[in-house]
Amino acid sequence: MATTNFGDLNIAVLLPCYNEEKAIAGVVFDFRRALPGTRIYVYNNNSSDNTAEQAARAGAIVVPSRRQGKGNVVRQMFADIDADIYIMADGDGTYDSTAAPKLIQTLLDERVDMVVGTRKGVTIDAGRKGHAFGNAIFNKVYQAVFGNDFTDIFSGYRVFTRRFAKSFPAMSPGFEIETEMSVHASILRLPIVEVPTEYGVRLQGSESKLSTFGDGFKILRMIATLMKETRPFAFFTLISAALMSGSVIFAAPVLVEYFQTGLVERMPTWVLAMTMMLGSLMVFMAGVMLDSVARGRAEQKRIHYLSIAPSRGEQYIANAARLRERRGGVMEDGSAKERRAWSVQVGGR
Repeated sequence: MATTNFGDLNIAVLLPCYNEEKAIAGVVFDFRRALPGTRIYVYNNNSSDNTAEQAARAGAIVVPSRRQGKGNVVRQMFADIDADIYIMADGDGTYDSTAAPKLIQTLLDERVDMVVGTRKGVTIDAGRKGHAFGNAIFNKVYQAVFGNDFTDIFSGYRVFTRRFAKSFPAMSPGFEIETEMSVHASILRLPIVEVPTEYGVRLQGSESKLSTFGDGFKILRMIATLMKETRPFAFFTLISAALMSGSVIFAAPVLVEYFQTGLVERMPTWVLAMTMMLGSLMVFMAGVMLDSVARGRAEQKRIHYLSIAPSRGEQYIANAARLRERRGGVMEDGSAKERRAWSVQVGGR
């Protein structure tokens, strides 16, 4: 049976918040009950209500985050906090805090870098029906472009290792951040797992910050941008194919006319068709060259990822002594042989 005693682990609960005064205190209390002794951070993203005061009264460590947007907050959280395991959730009370121990245990048992709490009841709330359709479409688009690693790319309930948090180059400013996390894991082929969790409804009087069309457009733009950056060959091949198709459509009647009469009377159409054909070839060659650049960037990201000690609860699993300094890779006690064995275990650090 899985244990929920994580006393040897340095766990941090991270809650990005914007105007969540009605729910945040309950969320903090719930996570304190689920994970006693765990540090809980509430990053207050310029809230105009009493979110910060309610969180502080509940016992959370409140940190101001001035740059607006969830992605900006996540970037600051991962930069500020040092922990073995990070738990990220929303401050609106929709995520099941009692599932946190199970998510952590799954991270340890499955030896993965990220566990995603997929939302079982995401369509129950009538206010989310418009979002539910978009979620389904975007998940299908993601799977077609980046693979079948995820079935709920928008879930904000996630558990990370230190290695993931410190190697994730967060660039998104807003709600696209979960999509970017998923792409990061898919491109580097990091070990991940999904665990179904209950998804509740907002408290009465609490309003969602999501915009169905506005955020949907931003997420679609983010998927296109990440495809261009990480899979440029596929991205530019699609554009090249579109240009070539247009070229063939415009050129076909001109060629038919030429073979029938020996004349090219619609010269502007022929010039446009040939221009589109040349553009198609140029775009295709750009995709070929940028694909090599993208592979080099992925290799550099992978090297950086491997340079960070896993810290996926190794002390907890092996009952070994904690590192005095991660960078030094020196144990508090033990012989040179034990230090060498530890270095092999944590990846040579």
